[in-house]
Amino acid sequence: MRKHRFSNSYFISAVSVSLVLCLIGLECVLLLSAGALLTRMREKMTITAVMTQAVDSTQCARMERMLDADPGFSSYRYVSSAEALQEHITSLGEDPSTFLGYNPLSASYEIHPSEVYSNPDSLSVLASRLESLPYVAEVLYPRDLADLLNSNVSELSLILLGVALMLLLVSMVLIVNTIRLQIYAKRFIINTMTLVGATSWVTRRPFVYRNVFIGFMAGLVALALLSALVYYVEYKMGIMLFPLTWQNIALIAVVVLATGMLITLFASLIATGRYIRMDNNTLYEI
Repeated sequence: MRKHRFSNSYFISAVSVSLVLCLIGLECVLLLSAGALLTRMREKMTITAVMTQAVDSTQCARMERMLDADPGFSSYRYVSSAEALQEHITSLGEDPSTFLGYNPLSASYEIHPSEVYSNPDSLSVLASRLESLPYVAEVLYPRDLADLLNSNVSELSLILLGVALMLLLVSMVLIVNTIRLQIYAKRFIINTMTLVGATSWVTRRPFVYRNVFIGFMAGLVALALLSALVYYVEYKMGIMLFPLTWQNIALIAVVVLATGMLITLFASLIATGRYIRMDNNTLYEI
């Protein structure tokens, strides 16, 4: 019966820690997903470089070599004057060439900036660089959208950071209380070891080792739950959360496992320290 209670307490402790670590891992997933979403939004911003009417294939080839070599541009698409006219007809339902007698639309390049260069200042520099080319007539890009996105990024980062810190604080309190209740049942053993002259570390050591191991195993369980959740959301629901690169996966694994082991370490030290210092007359107090 006693052994059963002993196993039960550690099992409940491991489950509680696993659920808390799962929340921490979920916060990491949300942070990475928010970062990936912002990156996609930034890279989808378009700079339109309208070419002159007299542009030729040699100048277009020179333009494309410049775009390929410049790290400020991630991708581009050439839109011929005929394609521009067709898109104009499709969107507005009228053909200006029928009453003008010629195609008034020029060829252009739809250019996507790199994520690093998608802030308002960098976009202005890239636009100025394109405008300096003699075969570029006009450069257009969404200035207001860039300003709005830049301001919202800082606000969203602060909100997510605040949520992460609050969740970490709540997690620490929950795990500390869980381990404290677990060690409470062993307070008489701790007191006996102290009375026979055991040092503070000798008394703490078995509890620290056991709970750090529980924190590690709870982290593995939390990672398994997170993996199942991410798999279901991405492959069953078709919602792209964050790029499943080895760097991102390793980051989440390290954060969850390190958090579980560190919090259980400090919780064990704090809880055992309390009972080491406790007077014999207060051992029966809850």
